[in-house]
Amino acid sequence: MVCISNVRGVILNEARKQQIIDFSGLRYGNITPTDIDGAIEYKNKAYIFLEYKYGNTELPYGQRLAIKRLVQDADAAGKASIAIVASHDVSDTKQHIRADICAVREICCKHGEFGYEWREPKFPCTVKAMIDSFLSLVDKSA
Repeated sequence: MVCISNVRGVILNEARKQQIIDFSGLRYGNITPTDIDGAIEYKNKAYIFLEYKYGNTELPYGQRLAIKRLVQDADAAGKASIAIVASHDVSDTKQHIRADICAVREICCKHGEFGYEWREPKFPCTVKAMIDSFLSLVDKSA
């Protein structure tokens, strides 16, 4: 059955969204699957990868490395890309997190001669503002 909705970006089945996927059987040496909270493919020109953490929770090393490599690989394929790590302060796990208004904590994208490194944004901003700024650059370069 195909579920089609005109309401974009809204969770259609909250019960399924809360279901835990157990990756414990998918271990390859020290490597286990990671998740990414969101991804945007933009007009066949760019990728945006989103990860949200509660408070100051650190991005684990393996997840940090995998996301950085996704950004590098997307760029190598000819598509501008950025990864955004954002913080939220919603402690009640039954309450929704507004993805657009979360504070950007760090980003990973190509930084000229510095290559691909994680860094703090140059100024405090929301996820929406960071994405809008990135897409503005993507659209100008086309």
